[in-house]
Amino acid sequence: MQLNFRMLLIVPSEKGESDWVKIDLHIHTLDDPKDAVDYSAHQLLERAQTLGFRVLAITLHDAVFDRQEVFADAAAMGILLLPAAEVRLCGADVIILNVTNQEIAELRNFDDLRQLRVQRGDSIFTIAPHPFYVFGGSIGPRLLEDIDCFDAIEICHFHKGLFNPNRRAAKVARRFGKPLIATSDAHRLDAFGRHYTSIPRPAKLTFENVFTALRNERIILTSPPCSFADLVNGFYFVFLAHPFSTAAEASHWARG
Repeated sequence: MQLNFRMLLIVPSEKGESDWVKIDLHIHTLDDPKDAVDYSAHQLLERAQTLGFRVLAITLHDAVFDRQEVFADAAAMGILLLPAAEVRLCGADVIILNVTNQEIAELRNFDDLRQLRVQRGDSIFTIAPHPFYVFGGSIGPRLLEDIDCFDAIEICHFHKGLFNPNRRAAKVARRFGKPLIATSDAHRLDAFGRHYTSIPRPAKLTFENVFTALRNERIILTSPPCSFADLVNGFYFVFLAHPFSTAAEASHWARG
């Protein structure tokens, strides 16, 4: 499977782009308690509407985005905004969609996640983000051990040429019959909109219909390779800007 261009997993010839819905299920905003982000949820909504997105998930670290005025504004724009979080469990990041802050607070390990999945059934959806990247939060080889905790595996936006850890993710997805999902993992506003998943337009835009389409792999993945500038900026953010900004923020709150 080639992962350095627009991947079309299902493209019925009789359907046009208007029959597909663009979704991005891994996005950060300045509400994030841990990551350095410089744009607001409303700025995200405005860009999403301009680019034709219909389903979004703001995945704050270890917290569910729950500002109801933003959900209301999203609905008024025709955008389904899913309550979600990117949770760190046993050193590994997990994206959980359609979850509550109370449920997140009770998660300590993957066994807790398994129990939550039993309780909620198909009403939640879990993704393994950037699983084989070397930076913090990637689950790595443990994905094989805990694959039952995930509904899908992410195609990370950060790839170019020979540098593409997504190839390993694709092999695991094929082995275990899990769908691949492309996301932006946006920390800058201009990074949103280039990497995303599309699903067939449902009769009604609900989380149930979105999750069903994803589980059935009725999807299109769009994930073009990074430009050289994106690659440099990505390494700068991960290894320089982000660690120093989060350390400064932690120091600020400690003093306060």
